[in-house]
Amino acid sequence: MDYAARYAEWVNSSVVSSADKVLLKKMTADERADAFFKDIEFGTAGMRGLLGPGTNRMNSWTVQKATVAFGMYLLEKFPDAKAVGVAISHDNRHQSREFTLESARILNEMGIKAYIFDSLRPTPELSYAVRYVKACGGIMITASHNPKEYNGYKVYDETGCQLTPDKIDRLLQIIADLPDYLDVQVPKAKFPGETITFDEAIDDDYVHAVEAIQINPDLKKQGFKIVYSPQHGTSYENAMRVFKECGYQVIPVMSQCTHDPNFGGTLSPNPENPDAYIESIKLAKANRANLIVMTDPDGDRVGVAYLSSKGTYELFTGNQSAALLLDYILSQRSQQGTLPKNGVVYDTIVTSSLGKEIALSYGLKVESFLTGFKFIGDRIAHYEKDPHGPTFVFGYEESYGCLIAPFVRDKDGIQAILLYCEMALWHYLQKEPLDVAYDKLMQKYGYHDAVCNSVFFEGPEGAQNMAAIMTSLHDHPLRQIAGIPVDEVLDYEKQLDYKDGEATPIDLPKSEVVKFVLDDKSTVTVRPSGTEPKCKFYIESVASEKLDLKEKTENIYRSLLHDLKIKA
Repeated sequence: MDYAARYAEWVNSSVVSSADKVLLKKMTADERADAFFKDIEFGTAGMRGLLGPGTNRMNSWTVQKATVAFGMYLLEKFPDAKAVGVAISHDNRHQSREFTLESARILNEMGIKAYIFDSLRPTPELSYAVRYVKACGGIMITASHNPKEYNGYKVYDETGCQLTPDKIDRLLQIIADLPDYLDVQVPKAKFPGETITFDEAIDDDYVHAVEAIQINPDLKKQGFKIVYSPQHGTSYENAMRVFKECGYQVIPVMSQCTHDPNFGGTLSPNPENPDAYIESIKLAKANRANLIVMTDPDGDRVGVAYLSSKGTYELFTGNQSAALLLDYILSQRSQQGTLPKNGVVYDTIVTSSLGKEIALSYGLKVESFLTGFKFIGDRIAHYEKDPHGPTFVFGYEESYGCLIAPFVRDKDGIQAILLYCEMALWHYLQKEPLDVAYDKLMQKYGYHDAVCNSVFFEGPEGAQNMAAIMTSLHDHPLRQIAGIPVDEVLDYEKQLDYKDGEATPIDLPKSEVVKFVLDDKSTVTVRPSGTEPKCKFYIESVASEKLDLKEKTENIYRSLLHDLKIKA
């Protein structure tokens, strides 16, 4: 069925609300095409898209189908699924509470118990909640750091980890076998399940677990000022409590502390976007603060800015802040004798190599996974079952997310901001601004400049163009980029590593990603987003000297776009 027929079906359906029909009739031709040219997909972080009517949109129909499928998946996999239940949480976005209650109602009709919070809670606490009540799964209603027009739906397994491909494949098969969105019926159990609202004990336990990760809790905090923003999201209550109980002097950006679904106090809720820091920097300047930290709306990612040696406020990328934090954690734990000899650090195939070099220098093992923190969470669970397996020390992605202690199985922004504050405080007490500390790190391990640039490919034509680019890279990989020869090609779709004329298998799941390693150890990775209509270009330049490093990165990117015939 083409998108025009799908659109007509929704407009003429007796089950589509009159309000949705008004929205449908107001759509332009391009909007109709984008809303109906495909079904909304599960990607690296679940299902995410624009709110509104349509098969390629987040709405009650797409949520219903996903929840019915997830319920069927759990009933098939767990004989006691009805009794142990599913934990559900949500962020501050439009319709998040409604989607939460709708998901709980559907699961109840299928005979499955549902646990919900009395209001919004961050993604890491949802992961914690699954483990807390020993549920067989979890649902998080969130679009993370996306703009206000978006919402999303993420599913978790019994360990509190997002479903990995080997698990989600069965869920996707169930979804594919269900009727079209408007025809899906909820299977009714003879005995419906109940919905239970968590009490405050789970908040207490989660916060106490976070506070226990401190390495040097007794550092003197007088005179050290922190500006904090939750970007209107879920972390405000937990974060402020952690700051207070751990003794930090924190100045919140009050205009961004309301749970406003329109994100009215910020130009962007995304810590990767410099616009997200405008109000925080104003407040920091007024109070001569030493550090700025922020969490994204669902509380799993963290942004960091700092007062530099020049007296200016500078932003760290996710790669930079995580590398400095990793070095702090490893150095301090090494001094205290608490660093495990069989320790392991997890990162991803698009993360800067700087962190790997730091971890290896401390004798730790490093494992890299595909993009998506679910692979890290799943690996933690894998080694927990192996008495001889390595001990988890740290896990992180370039996209501003990390995990310090594995009582959560997803990125945890509350854990991260606590340790970022401690790390920055430690350097402050050494009278060492963070730019100076980071430069020392680079002097020791080499200079790295890593960026992630995105190009959007909207609508059906955009999706076709993006697919054509990837096909070209698979079939005719680049031999040089910006005049620098390509030394190695890692094709994660073909699961092959091409080097020195030979192809060796890559022991990771298939993924639409191609990575080029240049002969000077710089890298270029091309990956279509799993949740948005865009292609991401990860570029890391490596050199022994800092001079002209950023210009080199820009040259590589411009050359790449030219070679791929992309206008951006």
